[in-house]
Formats: sequence, C-alpha cells, structure tokens
Amino acid sequence: MGQLLINGLGTGLIVALPSIALSLSFGILKFPNFAIGAMLTTAAYIAWSLNIHAGLPLLAAGALCIILFPMVALLCDAAVFRPLRSRGPVTLLVASMGLSFVLDNVCRLIFGNDARNFDIALSRPYRVWGLRINYELLVSAGVSIGAMILVFLILKHTSIGRAMRAVADNPNLAAARGIDAKRVIAATWILAGVLIAASGVLIGMDRAIDPQLGWNYIIVCFAAAILGGLGNPAGAVFGALLLGVVGELATLVVATNYRSGVGFLVIALVLLSRPNGLFGTREIVK
Repeated sequence: MGQLLINGLGTGLIVALPSIALSLSFGILKFPNFAIGAMLTTAAYIAWSLNIHAGLPLLAAGALCIILFPMVALLCDAAVFRPLRSRGPVTLLVASMGLSFVLDNVCRLIFGNDARNFDIALSRPYRVWGLRINYELLVSAGVSIGAMILVFLILKHTSIGRAMRAVADNPNLAAARGIDAKRVIAATWILAGVLIAASGVLIGMDRAIDPQLGWNYIIVCFAAAILGGLGNPAGAVFGALLLGVVGELATLVVATNYRSGVGFLVIALVLLSRPNGLFGTREIVK
C-alpha cells in the first residue's frame, strides 16, 4: 500500500505540470490546447538531443530545454493560434489538433520511431522504512514542487501574474483597465512552455522517449485539469495527484490494464455532483 501511494504521488507530480499548463491556457487563452501532448513529446526530444548529440549532462540539457522550449511555444502561437484568435475556442481547439499532428510527425521524421533514452547513470533505489524510492522519483518530486511554487509566486506576487489572473477572470474588464492582452498571452505561453519542458524531461527520465510519448499523457492531463476545475491551476495539481494515487491503488482490486478506467470512473462520479470540477466555479453569464 505504501509503495503504491509513493508511486501514485510520483506519477501525479509529473502529470501536474502539463495539467497546470493546460489549465492556464484554458483560463487565459480560452481554449483547450489539445497540442499539449505533442508539445511534451517535442520538449522531450529537444532535451534528448542536447543530452546525447550535444553531450550535455542531463541536468544542463534539461535546464537548457526549459529555457529554449518557451520559444517553441511562442512560435506555435504566432504561426497557428494568433491568426485565429478572434475565431473562437472551437476553431482554436481544431487548430491545436492540427498543430499536434504536425509536431508529432516532425518528431517522427527527424528522430524516427525507435525508442530513445537519456544518458543517465544507473543507480540503486533508496530504501526508507521498507519502501523503494528511486532517484528519478526524488528528482521529479523536487522539480515538480519547485515549478508549482514558482507558478504560485508568479501568479500571486508579480504584476504580470496579477494581469494574467485579471484576464482569466474578466478579459473585457481587464482590457478596460489598460492591461496589455498581448503581453499577458506571451507570458502565458512562456510559463506553459516552461512547465511542458520540465515535464517532458521528467517523463523522459521515467520512460523511453518515442513519438507516442505525449499521447500516453494527454488524456490524463485533460482529466486532471477537468477534475480540478478547468482554469484553476491549483485544482489541476490536486486532480493530477488524485488520479495518480487512485490509478496506483486501483491495481489492488483490478488488473493493471484497467487502472486508468478506475480513475475516469472517479472523475465521472465527481462531475455528476460538481459539473465544474472540484475547485471550478460556474461562469455567470449576464
């Protein structure tokens, strides 16, 4: 039981980062970014290239990827989403699907279909009270928690964070108060890019990197964001942790192949009583 809890929390912490990015994009940009899975894959391949081809240690490769990938996110916004910004959320959702297809196939064209791995030295897991804790789990937990704290500090204690929250709450009122929407959108993509890049590196440490990497996480990211309440970053974190723990504990009663189904059953039960998620609020339309 204790080992399953640790494994579930580790999985939840990794999923929490792209779930926060998804929640931010929905709250501020007003559309669900379906391309987030392909962006995870792209970030993982960038870090792998820096680690293997450039010969950088994984720590340096990951840090450089976190710096570079927001530029990729901004480029995707400029090329795909900015020209369609006025067309509405459905158009942007379809555009994100197209972007996902393009990014996945670019990765497949450049890197092929073979699974790749970071150059990481093998290490024995730590034993604490009979529980096995891997080095990768400790790194993932440290990076994820640090990233969450950074997001909280930015949103709560910086001018750009306050502007982002204002746009998320009421974009028309924010515009009337003189808040620069273009600056807020750019900041949102940069912050989302940092979170996606960090998660892509952590996922690459946890499993092999291949063109399907993002597809294995996109549904869980959406589920975590919806469970916590779309547009609520803190809710996305709670949703990711809950899904991670429930998914691992479910293996006590069902086969491993069905554990994701148990997680989605929990989501269905929650949404029946709280349609806007655990921490979501119903939008008031006047």
